[in-house]
Amino acid sequence: MIALAGCDGRPAATVATADSTKNATGEVARGTDPDGAQGAGAYDSVAHSRMFRSADDTATVRLNPGRSRHDEISYSAAIRAGRKAVANWPAAPAVLSGAILPQYRIVAYYGNPHSKKMGVLGEYPEQEMLSMLDNTAALWRKADPSTPVIPAIHLVAVVAQGYAGPDGQWRLREGPDTIEQAYRRAQSRQGLLFLDVQAGHSTLQQELPLLLRYLERPDVHLGIDPEFYMHYKREGIRPSVKVGQMMSTDVNYVIQVLDQLAREKNLPPKILVVHRFRADMVPDAENIRPTPRVQVVMHMDGWGPPWLKFDSYKDYIVQHPVAFTGFKFFYHNDTKSGEPMLTELEVLQLLPRPLYLQYQ
Repeated sequence: MIALAGCDGRPAATVATADSTKNATGEVARGTDPDGAQGAGAYDSVAHSRMFRSADDTATVRLNPGRSRHDEISYSAAIRAGRKAVANWPAAPAVLSGAILPQYRIVAYYGNPHSKKMGVLGEYPEQEMLSMLDNTAALWRKADPSTPVIPAIHLVAVVAQGYAGPDGQWRLREGPDTIEQAYRRAQSRQGLLFLDVQAGHSTLQQELPLLLRYLERPDVHLGIDPEFYMHYKREGIRPSVKVGQMMSTDVNYVIQVLDQLAREKNLPPKILVVHRFRADMVPDAENIRPTPRVQVVMHMDGWGPPWLKFDSYKDYIVQHPVAFTGFKFFYHNDTKSGEPMLTELEVLQLLPRPLYLQYQ
């Protein structure tokens, strides 16, 4: 049993290991078939409402002093769009026993230990990185005490490459040693591991089956990155020359594979993170179909000044609602102009309130 807790030692949740079936509240999980006799756990309407409640609904919405007028205009527009969108937000599938969202918030550190340029997982020594993760999780816990925080390691396990490689697929698969190392790091913080797929010229059908042995663990989840999926209009183009694309059929394929895995292995629901910072990365996102066993996070993955991040959240997440939402922070790219990164309280005013926060 892995008891999820913050750096202050306060228990936040419990996730089942391979030989355990306790859910996120520590209760024994019931079956995960919502149509069967042992159906979904009780729906937590209070927890779900956290998505649609700003940090202080009665306060005047303002950015921190020093933000530009452009930032303020985009911020207000994003919040107005969010308030309008939540009235017609898609109904969430039944919340099953063991589900992490929306009861908890995930704070994830992203990257690959073999690359300093891909994010914090490779930029800093292990213990320094983990200490940073502790501190970041604590900041979110302080900013919103009503939502427990679960730390996570988000490893790019299939990495898009600038060369074709021997099989011409323009991607590198990380081996078991790297994945197990990332898993141990997540366990050291009683957290979650996300495995991310940048498929290049390969396909999700080729890459996902190779990761299922890890995804059988209740505390391992998945991310997929349309930016590096070089199909459709991007066929034959080297990854990163142009932004890639996935269709809803690609995302729904992954959902169905994860759904079947959770059903067959009697696992708590899986989380699927889908990166997005342009409309054409997932042009028909409205056709994505989450299930009770697969909680989909549409993740705003763009970098830049605050106004651009607010516009991206509004245009590519809020205005194309799917399920849960995420927000990305870049320690370097967000601060190139000399502005400080957005704070937790600034981001908490956005609606729906992001429940998956990723740092690169």
